[in-house]
Amino acid sequence: MSSAQLTSNFYNSSCPNILSIIKTAVNSAIAKESRMGASLLRLHFHDCFVNGCDASVLLDDTSSFTGEKTANPNSGSIRGFDVIDTIKTQVESSCADVVSCADILAVAARDSVVKLGGPSWTVLLGRRDSTTASLSTANSDIPAPTLNLSGLISSFSNKGFNSREMVALSGSHTIGQARCTTFRDRLYNETDINASFATSVKSNCPQSGSDNDISPLDTTSPTTFDNIYYKNLRIQKGLLHSDQQLSSGGSTDSIVNTYSSNSATFFTDFANAMVKMGNLSPLTGTNGQIRKNCRKTN
Repeated sequence: MSSAQLTSNFYNSSCPNILSIIKTAVNSAIAKESRMGASLLRLHFHDCFVNGCDASVLLDDTSSFTGEKTANPNSGSIRGFDVIDTIKTQVESSCADVVSCADILAVAARDSVVKLGGPSWTVLLGRRDSTTASLSTANSDIPAPTLNLSGLISSFSNKGFNSREMVALSGSHTIGQARCTTFRDRLYNETDINASFATSVKSNCPQSGSDNDISPLDTTSPTTFDNIYYKNLRIQKGLLHSDQQLSSGGSTDSIVNTYSSNSATFFTDFANAMVKMGNLSPLTGTNGQIRKNCRKTN
């Protein structure tokens, strides 16, 4: 998992405008649709948890190649590919064959968080793009919304994160939306859920049908990156089973309480955990390639 070859100034001479190009494009995309910030953040997460931050998540299926887009955690929900395509096109016109799709994902995730009011961090750069993808690893390694606390701790521990970092990264759910199919069982079958909250969400998620209708993960401020997600967990307003598990009488309750009462601590821990996530098994040096088109290998 070494990130020894990633540096903050990797493109200083080869593509000095990359950060401004990405930031402008991300801000424009979020101005058009505020939800896009969460979508871009999730793309980076779903990339990094599957064989490292190598842009494998962006590869389209072909007759001879199976990508990760149809994996259970991605199918019908992963989005933002068009924004990444737009950024890649702009970057290529400024400096061709230099900037990886994996680095674009890492920077776009950071810029999205900042645009929605969250913390900033220095993105280390120099990742290269994979020539392979793994549907099976996407299905096994991306944590499911049905996981119990022990499963969440294990899933993140497998990637080198402790439980505090897991709780901090879960704070990504202060923005974004989830599909009815991912939380229906919690709405209708679980008891550790605020009654009025459950009733309001049920209007958008009946017991059958409407699988793809979406609800905000943070019902209070769904397009602001803040610590309200944790405040909601303390009053049993977690949308996903996996969200509420963080504050359900277990070992992570104290971390949720800390973040709910101290936004600055959450922001610091989140930023540090994002840098760590961005360092997961990057391809560097002569490994991998710099894709010309993020959707397909060269």
